[in-house]
Amino acid sequence: MSRSVSATATARLKQDYVRLLKDPVPYVRAVPLPSNILVWYYVVTGPTDSPYKDGIYLGKLVFPNEYPFRPPAIYMITPNGRFKTNQKLCLSISDFHPDTWNPAWSVSSILTGLLSFMLENTPTSGSIESSNETKKRLAIESLDFNLKDTTFCELFPELAEEILDQKKKEQEEIEKQRLQNEQNSTSINTTPSSQAVNFIQRNENLGYSFISNFFVILAIGAFAFVVKYVFLNSITS
Repeated sequence: MSRSVSATATARLKQDYVRLLKDPVPYVRAVPLPSNILVWYYVVTGPTDSPYKDGIYLGKLVFPNEYPFRPPAIYMITPNGRFKTNQKLCLSISDFHPDTWNPAWSVSSILTGLLSFMLENTPTSGSIESSNETKKRLAIESLDFNLKDTTFCELFPELAEEILDQKKKEQEEIEKQRLQNEQNSTSINTTPSSQAVNFIQRNENLGYSFISNFFVILAIGAFAFVVKYVFLNSITS
């Protein structure tokens, strides 16, 4: 660290971390940098009833040495459609508003407030406007984005592993569908068309009919020959 961290800030942040582990904030997790307890990284998992569903968003909290008497700076790193990336966010719980900061607020309070504001559409410095379609697209793209971030992979290895497993399953499903399509295509090409089947069946029926008629005619001819033979014998005798 480039400067020493006050004992007060260190003790309070350690306390906040223990509290966060015991009572996690829904959809959010956070950890301090091992090398600097004043810098924390958080991850927001998109709530299922929001356009951020299936998205994973990495962000950063930078605490002042005077914490908890002064608020932290808040950043969002992963593109999300709600906040600008790598820029301080103007929230009542951030260093944009030290006058409204309450020292009793903890890291859990900050993360809860951040998630709540993310799910709103209230404009502020550092926020952007985008459609739900854009947010949904960015939610899908967030997975690949985070995997390329070394800090994300180092601090949240379990999430990185989940993303890799998910992408592996998706790839396997795509390959399975591709093979199924190839099989269907081969089946279509090798199976006779209905017209061909009808033609074959019609010719087979004609063949059966011809053979049947031939034997009938042959039988009639044989019968006529016998009758004629008997008739001639009766005359000559």
